[in-house]
Amino acid sequence: MRYVILRDDDTNALTPVECLEKLYRPFLDHGLPVNLATIPAVATDTKMPDGKLEGFLCKKNPDQIGTAPIGSNQKLVRYLLDNPGYHIVQHGLHHDYLEFDQPRRDKIVKRLEAGTQLLQQAGLPRPQTFVAPYDKLSRASLAEVARRFRVISTGWYELRRLPVGWWPRYALKKARHTPHWRIGPTLLLSHPGCLLSYHHSYSAMLDQILHYVNTQQLTVLVTHWWEYFRNEQPDEAFIEFLHETADYLAGHRETKVISFSDLISQPIALN
Repeated sequence: MRYVILRDDDTNALTPVECLEKLYRPFLDHGLPVNLATIPAVATDTKMPDGKLEGFLCKKNPDQIGTAPIGSNQKLVRYLLDNPGYHIVQHGLHHDYLEFDQPRRDKIVKRLEAGTQLLQQAGLPRPQTFVAPYDKLSRASLAEVARRFRVISTGWYELRRLPVGWWPRYALKKARHTPHWRIGPTLLLSHPGCLLSYHHSYSAMLDQILHYVNTQQLTVLVTHWWEYFRNEQPDEAFIEFLHETADYLAGHRETKVISFSDLISQPIALN
């Protein structure tokens, strides 16, 4: 059996319920879990390198400044709770640029704990998986995240960013050419980039998805809900491709779509 985890990044207080519903109703109807990397209190002025607002702020009120906690959007919170196929993952705190790529442990701990508290205060379950904004974690951040979460999902791991005590396990992972590994009770997962993205052609996306799903025991498929609604217009062709992906995964007997939580409650041997 091969396993797939769908990770959608950047759900936040400004995310319209209608966008998630349009994207993921086929997944939910098939019984396929959707892992939403959720920003606890999104910074409403986060900008991309070109100076434009981040895409996940597409529904931002021009007069809105500061941060917007997830609990301020009760319609969204109720929708997530009413659809148990959604699994909440902690995605940083504010999604500030590289907010967890820094050495100050006191700041890191404060941000981690504040993020978890905000999610729980909104009525969402305590997250067991952490995703760093931009997939960037410092050495100190990795150590503190591993103390608090059972799963870390990121793009890759670099020796210079790892706690020294992790180096032997990392060397073994590299020698075995395995994408996933473990430190104590914490799983460290890597993913092959954002395979589901409008930056790729549909044929390239399909080829890559099939390659990883059919050759790896566990594949983390990463996407971003707002990429399907650029300029506040739905990209119907891209959305249809996502739905076709859901149909393929649901009908592929040798593949099972799981949540990050499933890896905790029902551990599988990862190679």
